[in-house]
Amino acid sequence: MPEVAPREATPGGLRPRRRLLWVALLLLVLALLGVLVFLAAEYEEVRDQSALEADAEALSSDIRSALVRNVQTLQSLYSLAASPGAWSAPAGEVLAEHREMVRLEWRDNARALIAHRDTPYLADLFSYLDRSQALPDMRQACDNAQRSSGPSYSPSYFWPMNGGLGLELMDMCLPVVRNGKPAGFLVVTYSLPGLLAELGNRTLLRGRGLAFVDNDGTRLALHSSVTGNRRTQTARALLDLPGHTLLLRLESPRIGTGAAFGLLPNVLTAVVGALSLALLAVLGLLGRDMRLRQRAEHELGDALAFRKAMENSLVTGLRARDMSGRITYVNPAFCQMVGLPPEQLIGTGLPAPWWPPELVDEYQQRQAVRLAGQTLPREGYESVFQRSDGTRFPVLIIEAPLIDAQGTQTGFMSAILDLSEQRRIEDLNRASQERLQATARLATVGEMASLLSHELNQPLAAIASYASGTLNLLDEPPGASGPAMPQGELRQAMQRIGEQAERAGRVIKSVADFVRRREQVREAVAPASLIDAILPLLGLQAKKQGIRVHTQIAPGCPPVLCDRTMVEQVLLNLARNGVQAMPANDPTAASGLRVLTLAVSRTRLHASDDDEVAASGSPPRKVWVEFAVTDHGHGLSEAVRQQLFTPFFTTKAEGMGLGLSLCRTVIEQHGGALTHEPAQPRGTVFRFTLPAA
Repeated sequence: MPEVAPREATPGGLRPRRRLLWVALLLLVLALLGVLVFLAAEYEEVRDQSALEADAEALSSDIRSALVRNVQTLQSLYSLAASPGAWSAPAGEVLAEHREMVRLEWRDNARALIAHRDTPYLADLFSYLDRSQALPDMRQACDNAQRSSGPSYSPSYFWPMNGGLGLELMDMCLPVVRNGKPAGFLVVTYSLPGLLAELGNRTLLRGRGLAFVDNDGTRLALHSSVTGNRRTQTARALLDLPGHTLLLRLESPRIGTGAAFGLLPNVLTAVVGALSLALLAVLGLLGRDMRLRQRAEHELGDALAFRKAMENSLVTGLRARDMSGRITYVNPAFCQMVGLPPEQLIGTGLPAPWWPPELVDEYQQRQAVRLAGQTLPREGYESVFQRSDGTRFPVLIIEAPLIDAQGTQTGFMSAILDLSEQRRIEDLNRASQERLQATARLATVGEMASLLSHELNQPLAAIASYASGTLNLLDEPPGASGPAMPQGELRQAMQRIGEQAERAGRVIKSVADFVRRREQVREAVAPASLIDAILPLLGLQAKKQGIRVHTQIAPGCPPVLCDRTMVEQVLLNLARNGVQAMPANDPTAASGLRVLTLAVSRTRLHASDDDEVAASGSPPRKVWVEFAVTDHGHGLSEAVRQQLFTPFFTTKAEGMGLGLSLCRTVIEQHGGALTHEPAQPRGTVFRFTLPAA
């Protein structure tokens, strides 16, 4: 698949010049065909005209020969019948045999009529007009015959007949001699139509027209004519007779074939015309094919230009190889990648010029395996190339087989991605991640310090309270105001101090594990024990505020799986917030509303799990336990509700804004959810769920 020059590299004027060349060639062929048809038609017309003229001459010769024979017949007639009485019968026989003769006359030297005989075929020829009307022409012919001592013909004349008809006649005068002395004349009156009909060659006249015409073209006698509107050819021949000359005209239709009758003169012209039409059809098909070819070339050129522009715009290197590993195509991106021009790459085989020298053997083995026809991985493989300047760079190679139109594999196409920029970005990301991790560790230290300061306030405050009370008991002198301080109260106070110190240690450990996102040790804890653990700390603050703490634990409530210390902190934070929401100096709070309620129950969503499992026999679903802390303070405004769980947001002057954010994070780490809603008639309810053990 060598690189092909795009179509736009072709000179812009090539297609118009080619089109003009084809138009000129077509016009030249049309002109040649027209000339060929014209010459063929002219040749055939000349040939037919020559043949027609030869036939006209032949007809004229035949008529002349027949008239000579008639003269001989008349001479024998006179020699056989010397008397007028004996002449009449043989004259009738001659007229019966020769239809072209309409009258035979025997005249003396003074041109006086001795005997005559009319043709039996035209009985009324001389009934309309007397024969004497034609005597001048006859006498002129006899004078000429007497001078030449041979037959002489008179000019033709029109003889009218009954019914408005007429006939063109001509007289022939033959002098007769008896014993060496003139004995008169034999006069024969010829019918010109009869001459044409009786003396002409009927074979030559088939389908043709024959007539005697005058010099000016006036028709004297007609034997036949060409029927229809067919184009005709005309030939004229002279019938040169003693004393007079007649002009014979022969007409013949132009020879034509089929639908071209009258247009094409004969078969040769028809064949030439048919061949010309076939050639024109071939030229038309060739022109159509050329137009289709030009359109296909144009579309192919556009496709090649589009493909070339697309390949030039790619940043991915493309490389094609044949089955022997020889390079057949590279795109500009690949040339720029390896730093070599296409001339130095196309046609090269293995080892490739971009292989590092120390990896040639390894790459040779790898290429041998791929060229052996094994399946190529579509995800590609990584390799290392070397530029012309010796620098190395990583690449990702994706190969696929090249299949031609017949479905035969002709080689391999490879897409090469330069991974240098990706490696650089990965290094930058790695460095950025390290810096972010260091920053995150610093932020974690600050967060841990904030959490510790927030969570240790409660056990440390309890320790300080118990220690202050113990000191007050120890400072009282014995017997000053009553009996001596009992040892049991001191022991209980010191025990409470120890418990809160131990609690502070657990808080520190839990907060540290929370900040490090480690897995906390979770255990099954009864909900009642969680509430009992915070009641001593909650009771002191509630008693100071005059608030009564009420607990409600639903019967049969299952234990929860949780981190005891963190969940106790959540309960304690929510309960302390509820106590602080009902200040002692609030004049709007009724005595019945100064109650903080801690309630535990199974969630409403899973309240009927046991019944469903018993009814359907399906495996039990996960059971959740809901904790609710209800106060009857003033409630939360809309602005406070929108930022309630935002870290470092607080409405207290001495608060840090981490309590509710930590509570929600702890509950979500357990898989539950922390929500709030208004309480009735006033106040707020905070609910959170924990999974049952």
